[in-house]
Formats: sequence, C-alpha cells, structure tokens
Amino acid sequence: MEWSEVMEMKFLEDIPFKIELNEWGNIVMSPATNRHSFFQGAIVNLLNEQKADGAVFPECSIETPKGVKVADVIWGSTQFFREHQLETPYIVAPELCVEIRSPSNAMGELIEKKDLYLAKGAREFWICDDEGSVLFYGHAGRMDSSTLFPGFPVKIAFDVI
Repeated sequence: MEWSEVMEMKFLEDIPFKIELNEWGNIVMSPATNRHSFFQGAIVNLLNEQKADGAVFPECSIETPKGVKVADVIWGSTQFFREHQLETPYIVAPELCVEIRSPSNAMGELIEKKDLYLAKGAREFWICDDEGSVLFYGHAGRMDSSTLFPGFPVKIAFDVI
C-alpha cells in the first residue's frame, strides 16, 4: 500500500490513532493518550517560543526505507519549506524530528526511527519519555542538549494546574 492510498481512506480520518506504514506497506496504528498529546503540545509551544525561522508542527509524514513514519513533532527551516513545501509524505526529513514515547513504544523502535530520520536528512532527533524527560541525538550520537534549540529543557514539567 502507498501513503497516498492511506490518505484517501475516509474511514481513517477520525480515529484516535497515529497511522504509519511499515516497510511492507501495511498500516500500523498506535493509540494516543492525553499524556502523549500534552507533551506533543508542550514541545510545539516551546519550539515556537525559541525559533523565529521556519515552522513547527505535529504529525509529519516522512518516507523512509522502512515505510512512511509519522514524527510526533517536527521543525523545518524556512529553506526546508521553500524546497519541499507541504508535500506528503516528505521524501527528505525536516531538520528536527521528535517522538514522544508511548507505553506501546519499545525503545528499540524509537532508536530505529532515529536512524531512519537522520538518514533521511534530519539534523537532530529527540525522544520525550512519558515523564517529560528529553533525550537529544545527532549524527554523532547522544547529546547533552540540542544544537538547534540550545535553550530547550531536558525535562518538560506538567505545570498546567
């Protein structure tokens, strides 16, 4: 199955699951929790506060050698969007791809996504765990902080209340 075929399936529009394709063209769905949504929104807000250039948005589809993966949050530079606009899926990854770890995610699965996104052109990959701790990765491996967003916290607090 191709991503364009998935996008045409109207019955998938309102399901509360993240949809991806694996390397064999099979649909893979992951349920989202409110905790996942909170961290996704918090990351979008924090990135928007720190970067004037480019754009930040959730649920971005990226073609990889192992199928279409959907990053929970991305940031792409103005140059990235000049070159790629809003193509679906992106054949090149935006500079930053972020995944929020859900209870259904194995760490190995997220590390594989890291490798896929970095191979497709991402400069950084972040993992936010279900407690809000953020791990930063670049092409040279694990980093103490982001080079793209040096002020980004290593821990996102649930401080809404």
